Amino acid sequence: MALRAGRGAGLRRAALGRPGFVALACALYLAVGLAAMWPATKHFGTHFAARAEVIHGEASVGDHLQAVYHLWLVGHQLEHGHAPWLDPYTFRPESSPRVNFGGWPFGLPYWPLWAAFGPVAGWNVLLLLTYLAAGGLAYLWLRELGLPGGAALAGGLAFELAPYRVAQSAGHLRGMIAVLLPLALWAYERSRRGSRWWLALAAAAVASIPFSDLHLALGAVPFFLFYVLCRARDPWAVLGAAAGVALAVGAALLVGRLAISGSIASGGRSLNEVAFYSADGLDFLTRHRRHGQESFVFVGWLTPLLALVGLAAVLRARRFGLALALAVGVLVPTLLALGTHFPFYSTLWHHFSPLRYPRVPEREFPVACLAIAALVGFAAAWLGRRLAFVTVVLLAALFADLRLGVTAYRVARADSHNAAYAALQGPGRLLELPVLHPSVNHGSLYLYYDMQARRQRPGGYSTLAPKRAANLALRLEPLNCGEWRPGAEELLSHLGVRYLAFHSGLFSPGNGWFAWRALNAHDWGELARGGGIATLAPGRAPSPPPVREPTSRVVFCPEWVGRSPRYRHGAFWIRGSGRLDVRLESDAPDRTTITVDGASRSVRVVEPSRLSVPLGRGRWHLVRVDVVRADRRVRLVSIRTTRG
Repeated sequence: MALRAGRGAGLRRAALGRPGFVALACALYLAVGLAAMWPATKHFGTHFAARAEVIHGEASVGDHLQAVYHLWLVGHQLEHGHAPWLDPYTFRPESSPRVNFGGWPFGLPYWPLWAAFGPVAGWNVLLLLTYLAAGGLAYLWLRELGLPGGAALAGGLAFELAPYRVAQSAGHLRGMIAVLLPLALWAYERSRRGSRWWLALAAAAVASIPFSDLHLALGAVPFFLFYVLCRARDPWAVLGAAAGVALAVGAALLVGRLAISGSIASGGRSLNEVAFYSADGLDFLTRHRRHGQESFVFVGWLTPLLALVGLAAVLRARRFGLALALAVGVLVPTLLALGTHFPFYSTLWHHFSPLRYPRVPEREFPVACLAIAALVGFAAAWLGRRLAFVTVVLLAALFADLRLGVTAYRVARADSHNAAYAALQGPGRLLELPVLHPSVNHGSLYLYYDMQARRQRPGGYSTLAPKRAANLALRLEPLNCGEWRPGAEELLSHLGVRYLAFHSGLFSPGNGWFAWRALNAHDWGELARGGGIATLAPGRAPSPPPVREPTSRVVFCPEWVGRSPRYRHGAFWIRGSGRLDVRLESDAPDRTTITVDGASRSVRVVEPSRLSVPLGRGRWHLVRVDVVRADRRVRLVSIRTTRG
């Protein structure tokens, strides 16, 4: 039958000839890619195609900025004769140059695209080409499995437009990296009927996955091995595939040794974090994001039904090994995507240590997307075995099922030529304000602007940041609110910081005004301004703040959870005169000291307590709060000023 012989109806290659059909397939996949990237395609050359948050006066922030930075570094390093796998700028001097695993392998094609089109259009073109690669490589793999051209075209379309893959392409590299899996499967299938050198390509593809996406590799690499075992007849093919898996394991160990060990993620993630990102049953059927980007695992309404038809067709053709591989490829990642909603996930988490590191259990879901797409291809072959127009109808229906009502992209402002950053001249490290913990995704904005600054920075954005860099961020965080603690100036000098970049759109409400005034008071003045960004250097004249004075009476600094200090020290600003009167409560006895304008008062908070401290001159007063035990949750129930 058609599923065995590879000669079915549908859009036959013979209808246009092989070159014509290939051109048709490429045109279809490119057109579908442009449709998936809408509305960003309207501003293809000036704005990033990404899902991003608008920041006033700056580039829109999202994980796409981190991805662009990692890809850009590869070509930037090569142009200057340096190691393309190193990041010489981030977390300096607290860390030696870090390995830029995220730049492999797509940093290589991005290099000429960046040179030809710039960072923005270069990213958009690369993104569009990965849509072509997703559909095209899935198509080639399915052709090797014996599907007719039209059916393989449908399967490629299902993988290209898989909503999870599309959503993960709108910022993360995961949508791009996922195309390496059909490449590996296609190369393996080619090796079964041709040169064994195809196994080298399969091994390279599967071994590349852990470098840019270790979490996806947890699903993709075992699936590749299981697929080979289900399909292999030649022991040499099994050995070749096993060598590729061994290389992938080695790559994963290398990432663990050089990136994870000693990082803020070295202890793994908690089950509570996993629960926060876990999908539930409705997420597989809902076209909008019910609770965040990561748990968006919509698979379509028609597509899963076609996958069931495809599985039945494969079983009917007695291709039991292939049916088993594809069924497992769908089932296992789908169950894992449920996270803590899957009854056995907790058991797996406790007994399989690699599973303790991803906080997002859906990371392996691209494997299910590819397996579903393959089954859709088999369904298309079975349904269209007699009538060619059925395949055309299926292509249209798949597009509607996976695209309508599903939005992944926005038009993201680029700000690729910022005047404030262009004014940075001469040596010296750069510190961005507000100082952000390395795990805060807004830090990707700083990575992006460093493509213009090209200088070392104590900060950065990475969930695998060194612990020393994270601790340094906590020490520098009070600057965000205008609190220069003892030793702050010496610390900046020790770090070699000669410039500051003030991002007014990232400050907590009210904090930026105090931060700017304190910078002026410590001899930092404005160098240049571009949009919502200002750069500062020491020894320059004071200038008006780029943000407005707060209108509220009390402004808390970042180190607070509600009205409780997150750490043993916290601060806030209050406007008024006379005396500061504070009522306090706590979960357990805790000594609390309040200091303002040089005067201090202390009380052991056992039951509701009150502290009164005289205020000095001036409209605004910085109030420092110190506790002995932050875990006892001292709360400032009321804060007011009184005369007298």
